[in-house]
Amino acid sequence: VLLGAQVPYRCYLSNRGNSIRQHQGILQEGFLQYGVDRYHETDNPSGIVNLGTSENKLCYDLLLKRLTKPDMLLINSSLLQYGDWTGHKFLREEVARFLTDYCCSPRPLKAENVVVMNGCGSLFSCVATVICDPKDAVLIPTPFYGVITEDLDLYADVKLFHVPLDCEENESGCRPFHLTVDKLEEGLKRAKQEGITIRAVILMNPHNPLAEIYTHTEIKAFLEFAKRNELHVIVDEVYMLTIFDESAVFSSVLNMESLPDPQRTHVMWGMSKDFAMAGIRIGTLYTENTELVEALAQLGSFHGIPGPTQHQVAQLLQDRDWINNEFLPENRSRLKSSHSLLTKELKSLGIPFLDRPAALFVWADLRKYLREFTFEDELSLWRCFLRHKVVLSCGQAFSCSTPGWFRIVFADQQRHLELGRFLFKLRFKDALKEIEETQSCPGSSSIKRPIEELGKSAKAENNTLRENGAPLADDRLDVLIGTLRHQMRASDWLQKNTPELTAGDDPQILDGFQALLQKARK
Repeated sequence: VLLGAQVPYRCYLSNRGNSIRQHQGILQEGFLQYGVDRYHETDNPSGIVNLGTSENKLCYDLLLKRLTKPDMLLINSSLLQYGDWTGHKFLREEVARFLTDYCCSPRPLKAENVVVMNGCGSLFSCVATVICDPKDAVLIPTPFYGVITEDLDLYADVKLFHVPLDCEENESGCRPFHLTVDKLEEGLKRAKQEGITIRAVILMNPHNPLAEIYTHTEIKAFLEFAKRNELHVIVDEVYMLTIFDESAVFSSVLNMESLPDPQRTHVMWGMSKDFAMAGIRIGTLYTENTELVEALAQLGSFHGIPGPTQHQVAQLLQDRDWINNEFLPENRSRLKSSHSLLTKELKSLGIPFLDRPAALFVWADLRKYLREFTFEDELSLWRCFLRHKVVLSCGQAFSCSTPGWFRIVFADQQRHLELGRFLFKLRFKDALKEIEETQSCPGSSSIKRPIEELGKSAKAENNTLRENGAPLADDRLDVLIGTLRHQMRASDWLQKNTPELTAGDDPQILDGFQALLQKARK
């Protein structure tokens, strides 16, 4: 290459690298827009209110007070050196004691069965890597927390095989989105018919985004299904303490007297949700499979946690007086109050929702606001809320099989519950008013803006999601438009991303460019 010659941008990365660089789902697009226009009570009162990201922002005052105490400030030589890549022994011992108590384990859990990494996303990725080969798949009921797709696919090249759950009650009285062993069996049978190798099943309890709490009987039945079919089970229990109704009963897998298949059962928990510390990046795995622990240790150097942070977390977990008498009671009280405020507004608007006493969000049914029963209209509805400065998470981001469902986070109001309630009511109602007025306007066919209307007609309509959870062709255009709005802020972005250069990276992105250009010329 001659000195100073223009080198095509795509030459710097592999095809896989370019695919990763260009990847952006609906959740990421919403968070990016929120990131550049965050609501602030005084500095940016017209900014975006984030009801889409599952973070607990109600208890930062409690955490600030505890995390700045003198016992948190220890720095010694051992914390500044390389440690065990499954986590320092003192932290794994504290995690084992903590899970023994709060999961009500019938016997003490062992520190050597604990793996600690920088977040549960890393654990999902690493566990999938060591129990699956590339292109293998993991069974997962839908809807589910959508980022799990990236956790498994971007690094491990492991796919998710969806088991759709019905959003309506059936004749036998099963509740909406009810997971059963029969549905898991049907999903596994379908995967085999398609020639897909299933290695594991993912369960979430409490569930994200449904906030469902599965009973001891249900969980045991799911584990027995996995044992019959020689499948690993990854059980995500990251919301196990985020239950704010005293009458609700949560039963951890670790509470069982005996597991149907202990060598294939792996339980995840972390600090992000139960302790409102998403930024601390602590995820834990408990498994009796020593081979799995050894394999994860080989990957641990990529996902380690700073020694001082491990010390802080260990100190926090062993402070049972603070946890039991200050943090948990106050956190539950604030969650219950915030949940009540949100659900009261939903009821006043006549919006159905799953009323569950767990997690940080409500799964709401906005199907009546869709002009057409399509995922394209769901995306338009999501963008309408965004225009009115409210970020929600739409169902297709969670691979929901039915359009029109949204996850609404209620723990994003900090100490200003009434202000948060006012903002939600004002902006949410404004968005719904726009939708209703557009629907009643003769000749109106969509609530999209003109540029989004170009994308709508650029591809043939398709109303079903792909099996791997990727957006539809039409939705890819909408996502592309959102991506362009952010990335064009870089001065050299257009020079590096012409349609011709993009062709070798992702032909579907090129199709999107060309479709928009063709419509613009007409």
